[in-house]
Amino acid sequence: MSARPLRVLSLIAPMTQLNTPYPSTAYLTGFLRSRGIAAVQEDLALGLALALLSAEGLRALQAHIADQPVRQRSPRAAAFAERFAAYHATIGPTIAFLQGQDATLAHRICTRRFLPEGPRFTTLEVYVDEAGGDPMAWAFGALGVQDRARHLATLYLNDLADVLRDAVDARFEFVRYAESLAQSQPSFDLLAEALAAPLNLIDRHLQALTLAAIERHRPSVVLVSVPFPGAVYAAFRIAQAIKAQDPSITTVLGGGYVNTELRELTEPRVFDHFDHLTLDAGERPVLALLEHLTGKRSAQRLVRTYLRSNGQVRYVNFIEPDVPFDEVGTPTWDGLPLNQYLSLLDMLNPMHRLWSDGRWNKLTVAHGCYWKKCSFCDVSLDYIARYDAATAQTLVDRIETIVKETGETGFHFVDEAAPPKSLKALAAELGRRQLSISWWGNIRFEKSFTPQLCQQLADSGCIAISGGLEVASDRLLTLMKKGVSVQQVARVTRSFSDAGILVHAYLMYGFPTQTVQDTVDALEYVRQLFAAGCVQSAFWHRFACTVHSPVGQDPAAYGVTLQALPPVSFAKNDIGFHDPTGTDHDALGVGLKKALYNYMHGIGLEQNVRQWFDIPVPKTRVARNFIERALATP
Repeated sequence: MSARPLRVLSLIAPMTQLNTPYPSTAYLTGFLRSRGIAAVQEDLALGLALALLSAEGLRALQAHIADQPVRQRSPRAAAFAERFAAYHATIGPTIAFLQGQDATLAHRICTRRFLPEGPRFTTLEVYVDEAGGDPMAWAFGALGVQDRARHLATLYLNDLADVLRDAVDARFEFVRYAESLAQSQPSFDLLAEALAAPLNLIDRHLQALTLAAIERHRPSVVLVSVPFPGAVYAAFRIAQAIKAQDPSITTVLGGGYVNTELRELTEPRVFDHFDHLTLDAGERPVLALLEHLTGKRSAQRLVRTYLRSNGQVRYVNFIEPDVPFDEVGTPTWDGLPLNQYLSLLDMLNPMHRLWSDGRWNKLTVAHGCYWKKCSFCDVSLDYIARYDAATAQTLVDRIETIVKETGETGFHFVDEAAPPKSLKALAAELGRRQLSISWWGNIRFEKSFTPQLCQQLADSGCIAISGGLEVASDRLLTLMKKGVSVQQVARVTRSFSDAGILVHAYLMYGFPTQTVQDTVDALEYVRQLFAAGCVQSAFWHRFACTVHSPVGQDPAAYGVTLQALPPVSFAKNDIGFHDPTGTDHDALGVGLKKALYNYMHGIGLEQNVRQWFDIPVPKTRVARNFIERALATP
């Protein structure tokens, strides 16, 4: 390590969401500062997106396409090149509009003559106005000019992302980058091959941003956070650039991906780029590492840390208690350009849009999950298994500090499942202090959420909640130890909706022993929940068996057998399995997603659910008034 003073730079690696910073660096920077350590942070995910989506970035893209033989250009890349002048002229104003800096541009965008329109705009055909007028009138009405413009501008950016994918890197997306190189990859070979390849246009932008951040902050330690597989490739490119520029800088990799997939790491090549990897909650391992780097602790007393020694990977875990959740300090967004995030509108559904629209302060009510029983979940890992809650007073102290720092009162509580008791206490404390905020987060649809509690949460500023209905089958909900029933979910979600709180349901298909009949019945339950106004948004996830879940650890209890894994030296998470039912879940998934897309736009709610499937399926066994009867039951 260099002789420069201890200074920690935390980086968010591309790609993550563009409307608000991923919170990991805010948590760590706030914690380190509370311990008197010089700490700063930057969001390279946002920085990369803004570099690509700029007049200069589009000029570089145009030059890159011009260097390609005409016959090799995709239709989208060719169309971009042909209409380059229009894209170049509109990109700056459009980005400013999405950043909230030029609201009046909405009127020009809504004319449909300002932005060049590519293939993504064909999705507007779904909004058919029966009166024969504006196809978007159903979604926005006469006064939704800002929302209408944001949706059109988002489609415009998605068109540009498609061009980047066709012309520069087929692995690129705005919310993930080269995900397949890292997700459950037993070998490092694919990632190593990609990192050895010459830098492409996107890589060069990222390299320039990385080196500028190093020059700006002069860190001695760089922490790179990778929450998802779609941020791993860029994280390694960042470390690669840092090591080439200044090998004395200590690079450290952590985050949700590392915590989940790299728990059995033996691949030494990882440490050509990163000096250390840390597991689970980062506060204690990072403190121990910084003490080691400053000569106050031996390497044998590192906590949950991988390193390379004599060419071999070592895992060191000197047992020390984690920092209590009450003592981790308040996250800080200092150093992040909060006025430059993009409020996007991918989907017009009022609940679904919250994930991409608006700059939310992300905060956690409690560490871990108070339920920690669901058989599909990684209940054996720290982020689920170690439950540790803060007091309502501490939480509201943090909220007040964050509002004062950011000037914004919107909060997204990012818990696995926020405890009802904690939320009730939080609502009471917010009321006692007469603090006005807007908040939303994830819960379990349990009976503790009575109509009275739902109203109290709404009065405290709750605008939306999300929770798992999963397979929407009482048999399978019992098998997965979800602890809820379809009837209970109906009553709880209706209580939230009656209180004016939007509801999003996480849905799952492909769970062990789930049959075609189960799937059709689940869709009927979902249809009725939408029709009854219980839920406003939902998303179907395909079940994936992980090695850390109860299904992965005891497959026989769920009627399946696991497929053998190849030798693992790098990532290990998803594992294939054989289900004797033989259900073609891929074919069913197409119909499920088609139905849900329409339900979220108020379309097809009275139609037979069998119409959404392209394959023959049985009639549903669910009575058409099942949810109605459940809601009538006290």
